[in-house]
Amino acid sequence: MASKLLRQTLTKTNRTAAIRCFSTAASVAFPSEYEYPTGITMKGVKISGRPLYLDMQATTPVDPRVLDSMLPFYLSRYGNPHSRTHLYGWESETAVETARAQVAALIGAAPKEIVFTSGATESNNISIKGVMHFYKDKKRHIITTQTEHKCVLDSCRHLQQEGFEVTYLPVGSDGLIDLDRLVKEIRPDTGLVSVMAVNNEIGVVQPVEEIGKICKEFNVPFHTDAAQALGKIKVDVEKWNVSLMSLSGHKIYGPKGVGALYLRRRPRIRVEPQMNGGGQERGIRSGTVPTPLVVGMGAACELAMKEMEYDENRIKGLQERLLNGIREKIDGVV
Repeated sequence: MASKLLRQTLTKTNRTAAIRCFSTAASVAFPSEYEYPTGITMKGVKISGRPLYLDMQATTPVDPRVLDSMLPFYLSRYGNPHSRTHLYGWESETAVETARAQVAALIGAAPKEIVFTSGATESNNISIKGVMHFYKDKKRHIITTQTEHKCVLDSCRHLQQEGFEVTYLPVGSDGLIDLDRLVKEIRPDTGLVSVMAVNNEIGVVQPVEEIGKICKEFNVPFHTDAAQALGKIKVDVEKWNVSLMSLSGHKIYGPKGVGALYLRRRPRIRVEPQMNGGGQERGIRSGTVPTPLVVGMGAACELAMKEMEYDENRIKGLQERLLNGIREKIDGVV
């Protein structure tokens, strides 16, 4: 009788431990050794304890609800989404297509216009190099801004080395481009205008809707890096008239290592693939789609869609509180 009770207790304990290993609670409930009672020394710098993290433009933690959606595709539903002859592949494929629809819904696109990538950097590379390489016989000029993300600027410099011409628009003291200057810089051989929606350093929101109207008037494809806009402001690919849009998972409480590229179907925009392989993602981005990461990005987009309005109102209140507090104590704040 005693041995039977012992076996039941051990089994129950092991089962509980196994569940804890895979629960989202375990990801946030650090054991006592993570409290750093004697401080932390890292890279030659000693600090008294773990600091607060405030740079949510650089990256965000994964929302526990997002992690919950991902775990089954790491542990039990681990099929290759491109294996079309058995259950494991079918359920992974279904999960990928559900995530595709979730991402599309957040930006007002059709699911077939979403291509999964490794992140916004890859999406930017595909957009800029891919468009210009595809239309290289007729289009040899690109317009972008001086304040773009490094991956956009480096992609443009790479194309300059291949003989393409790039115009880098300056920004004013408010961080915005001059729309009249944009119009003047458009040429018959301009193949792409690339302007980031929300700046990753200073948070400036460019007038993307007006830029889209100008590009439509001159029949020039418009690309925007919307990694910092997604989930924070309303994004509408039709209203903005974008041909291509770069998105990232880890900026919206999703996992790192996954992003998406919006690629307009009507009027159709074409790109030359930057990576060759098995022809996944309509041949635009070959490679096995990482199902858990894609599922996580889809879940993050769905949560953002539900909670964006609440988050915006809350953050506006915090913003006003911070600014008012600074202005009360310091003169001459700009």
